Amino acid sequence: MTTTTTYLAVFLGSNTSPQRAAWDALSETERRAKEREGIAAWKAWVDKHGAAIVTSGGPLGRTKRATPRGIEDTSNEMGAFVIVRAHSHEAAAKLFEKHPHFTIFPGDCVEVMPILPIPSA
Repeated sequence: MTTTTTYLAVFLGSNTSPQRAAWDALSETERRAKEREGIAAWKAWVDKHGAAIVTSGGPLGRTKRATPRGIEDTSNEMGAFVIVRAHSHEAAAKLFEKHPHFTIFPGDCVEVMPILPIPSA
């Protein structure tokens, strides 16, 4: 019997990375052309791996942090997410090899982690 596990993939990117600096240095025309190239490549990635995608996720916006002290604005390197199914953690990670997030766009990486069941009480 073959089993699959569900994985959360988080797209990370730093606003202070060399890749981001190079992206920001592009002219408006160059950046728009790269954006069109990246969006087309991302759509091609979705088409190729569509059977493995459970939730297409999407971009993430501004972050709020809830703590015992209250609610505050914060920031992190998370830019987007997707949920996939694969037969192994390695197979899930391989879905993101050469992903446009970091081959075209200025993203740093995609972190992939299994979504574990909630432990019984």
